[in-house]
Amino acid sequence: MSRSYLFSSESVSPGHPDKVADQVADAVLDAALGRDPSSHVACEVLLTRGMAILAGEFKTAFPIQDLRAETPALVASTLERIGYGDPRWGFAPSQFTLTAQFDAQSTEIDRGVTQAEGEIGAGDQGLMFGYATDETPERMPLAIVLARRLMAGHVEARRGDLPWLGPDAKSQVTVRYENGRPAAVETVVVSTLHRDDVPAARVEEAVREVLVDPVVPAAMRAGGFRVLINPAGPWNVGGPMADTGLTGRKIIADTYGGSCPHGGGAFSGKDPTKVDRSGALIARYIAKNVVAAGLAARCTVQLAYAIGRPEPVSLLVDCHGTATADESAIERAAGRVFPLTPRRIIEALALTRPVWARAAAFGPFAGALPGFTWEAEDRVEALREAVGG
Repeated sequence: MSRSYLFSSESVSPGHPDKVADQVADAVLDAALGRDPSSHVACEVLLTRGMAILAGEFKTAFPIQDLRAETPALVASTLERIGYGDPRWGFAPSQFTLTAQFDAQSTEIDRGVTQAEGEIGAGDQGLMFGYATDETPERMPLAIVLARRLMAGHVEARRGDLPWLGPDAKSQVTVRYENGRPAAVETVVVSTLHRDDVPAARVEEAVREVLVDPVVPAAMRAGGFRVLINPAGPWNVGGPMADTGLTGRKIIADTYGGSCPHGGGAFSGKDPTKVDRSGALIARYIAKNVVAAGLAARCTVQLAYAIGRPEPVSLLVDCHGTATADESAIERAAGRVFPLTPRRIIEALALTRPVWARAAAFGPFAGALPGFTWEAEDRVEALREAVGG
C-alpha cells in the first residue's frame, strides 16, 4: 500500500550552547589523547551566563593537574574557533569564570576496562545504533543531510557574506516521502542569532538567498514549499548568554536526525573505551557497508555491551524489508567481518587520534573530514563474500 508522510530532522550550528559544550569537552579529550593515546577520559561541560564548569574523571600517563592547567587555553581557543572570541556575543573568555574539577578515574571502572593480554572491557553497559540508507550519496537520511548543510553554510556565511550573523543557529528540514522514498522538501526552518542593527527583513532575505537557496534547489521543492526564517522574531541574544549549554543534549542531531532509534548515550568528552562512542561508530561502519554492498537499501544495526566485558552481548542487523540476501546471513557476516570488541574497534578505526573536537561540531557521521575512518566503504567485498559463503 502506498503512503505519503512527512519527516523532519534538526541540526544546530557549532555555536549552539550545547554544541559549544560538546566541542569544549572533546577539546579536553583531544588534549589528553595527544599526550597519551591510552588516556581514559569522561569530561562533562556546563556553560551559562558568566560561568563555565568542566568536571570529569581521568586516567592518564601524565599528571591530571597538567591537563587542568591547560584547560583555560583549550576553552579559549575552542570559543575563538567557533566565533565567540568577539565580546559582542557575550561569551568571550574574558566574560566568564571557569572552574575545572578533574579527578582520577574510579579504580573499579579501571579494573573492568583494563584487562589481561591487552583486551579492553566495555567502559559501561549500554546499547548503540548505527544506520545507513541509499537515499543520499552520504548514505544518510535526506532531512538531516540538508539540515546540516544549512548549518555548515551558516558557518561559511559568517566568515564571508554575512558577518553580522551570530554563531548560534538552528535548522530544521521537513521532507515528504512517497512509498518510502523522499519526494520533495516541504518546509525549511532557520533560526539565527544576528546583530541588533540588522533589520528582520534583511535577515530573512539574506539567509534565504545565501543559505537556503543553494541547499534546497527548485527541483527539490514541494509545490507549497515554505521557508521560515527566525519565526519567533529578531534574535539578538544567544549562545550561553541565553540558554545553558550541556554536553550530550544533541544526540539526535549528532546521529541520524531521528531516522533510527538511539540508545541514549552521548559521544563528547568520552574516550573510545566508552562504547557509547566506539560502539556507535562501528555500528555506523557496519550499516554503511551493508548498504554500499547492495545488500539492503536501508540498514539499522544495534549493539549492546556489558560493563567490563569485551564481546557485545547482542548484535542485530535490521534491513527494514529491503534486504537482497538472507537477513540472518547478513547479520552473521557482519559479526565475522567487523571488529566488535572495544580494543579491536579502537585499533581498526584508529580511534585514539585527537580528532574529536572537529567531529563534535556537526556529529561524526557523513563528514568529509580526514580521519573519519568509520565512514569508509572498504569492507564491501569481504561482506559480500561472507554473506555468500
